[in-house]
Amino acid sequence: MVPNTATTSAQSTNDFESLPMRVAVGTYKPVTDAFLRRASQLGVKDVLFTPHRHEGFDSVMPLGETWSSEVLEDLIDRLDDHGLRLFAFEKMPVPLYEILLEQDDEARAEKMDIIKQTIRNMGEAGIPVLGYSGHPPDGAVRTTRTKAVRGGAQVSAFDIDDLENERLINRDVTEEELWAEYEAFLDEVVPVAEEAGVTLGVHPSDPPLPEINGIPLLFRNFENFKRAMSLVDSENHGLKFCLGCWSEMGEDVVEVIRHFGGEDIVYVHFRDVVGSVPRFYETFIDDPESNYDEYEVMKTLYEEGFTGVMTPDHVPLMEGEDEWEFGGSQGRTYTVGYLNGMLKAVTYEGQNAE
Repeated sequence: MVPNTATTSAQSTNDFESLPMRVAVGTYKPVTDAFLRRASQLGVKDVLFTPHRHEGFDSVMPLGETWSSEVLEDLIDRLDDHGLRLFAFEKMPVPLYEILLEQDDEARAEKMDIIKQTIRNMGEAGIPVLGYSGHPPDGAVRTTRTKAVRGGAQVSAFDIDDLENERLINRDVTEEELWAEYEAFLDEVVPVAEEAGVTLGVHPSDPPLPEINGIPLLFRNFENFKRAMSLVDSENHGLKFCLGCWSEMGEDVVEVIRHFGGEDIVYVHFRDVVGSVPRFYETFIDDPESNYDEYEVMKTLYEEGFTGVMTPDHVPLMEGEDEWEFGGSQGRTYTVGYLNGMLKAVTYEGQNAE
């Protein structure tokens, strides 16, 4: 999918619609000059920021409040100083499931106002994409983050037998109730996104289980995503296509890409796992034991006309790194280089076949 961008923004000279498929990099943490220099040194032009509530880490953006035009424009100016573009925020200031589960009408309206005003401010600043995550409470659920893979690098893993079964809410909620709430959410927020020129992208549930801690997970399989995409007919809403989550589902990711094509996929998280629910572990993108062929996946994206960004998602924690962020800078640096190498080969092959 090619995001529609506002024309009166600080980034309006960056014509996202005309850009080709490319590699980006992101961070969960507050933006530092060191991160921006590293991104520039890697040769990427696009940056994504992932606000979060992971214990022990400060977030790149605050949650629970509107992101002001002044703050957004300051971020853009800082990126511009390093020759970078702000492509996306990967989460909303209020997580989706807080909206879906909110029973107080006034509280829900306040949370929706935060989201809608943030979208308007993003549009004014020329930030083209806002992702949101399809899992409660507000991030991927794992049962360990110290699984050893190649060379002793550490990754996260999930085993249903080790999951603590603690209810997140003190009431029963059905899947159909959540579908109704999700449709109401889309009906309210997508027109705002269309007017602002911002494209929304929904991330799969992670792990993609039928339910977790008493809450049904909507975005857990191919059929449910077909339903989700059918709820609204808009170029400003699509898939935040996390290959790792689709791999966790046990789905054929090439088949899924061909179904949704380049139009519905807003951008791509490039990672893979070994195994699928109810048990899997994350791994290096080039692990021969992982679930899909990464080159075939990128080639399929190219063939389907995808023109967004591909970014490292979760990566292994490598030697010398001790602060968990679903991996660190070394793993992301390695993955950026690997993706860029594949992209050059895919592009060369595609251009010479035409």
